[in-house]
Amino acid sequence: PMYLFLWNLSLLDACYISVTVPKMLHDLVSENGAISFPGCFLQVCCLLSSVGVEFFLLTAMAYDRYVAICNPLRYMVVMNHTVCILLATASWLCGFFNSLIQTALVWRLPFCRSNIIHHFFCDIPPLLVLACTNTYPNELAMLLVGGVVGFSCSLFTIVSYG
Repeated sequence: PMYLFLWNLSLLDACYISVTVPKMLHDLVSENGAISFPGCFLQVCCLLSSVGVEFFLLTAMAYDRYVAICNPLRYMVVMNHTVCILLATASWLCGFFNSLIQTALVWRLPFCRSNIIHHFFCDIPPLLVLACTNTYPNELAMLLVGGVVGFSCSLFTIVSYG
């Protein structure tokens, strides 16, 4: 079962790096750092989904190690192939759902300021600076969702290793 999680983690790392590096290399070669708003939002969505999937996948891997250490004789019964596939699929779905929520909240904002972002990739905080309306609800939602996901995954991982 751990090989399934490691395969998912390596696939995720390949996706993670392919979100920002190709555009960054293109910008370095062409000396043109322009990106369209839809391209920027696609990059934000992919980047956030990679981060979310990684949180959930590492939590699933911690649960797998917990079962392997605490219930070694029942490990193959508890962590059968179906459960591993469900945990991996749930990790990917939760990560994508989290990124869709965050990206949709930023997508609905009106942008009227300078459209120059001084970063080599698009992210939510620089986009919030460009918005010409109150971004407090977006910031609150970003902190709440990120905090809940980060805290719950970290807490579950710490408890499972404890």
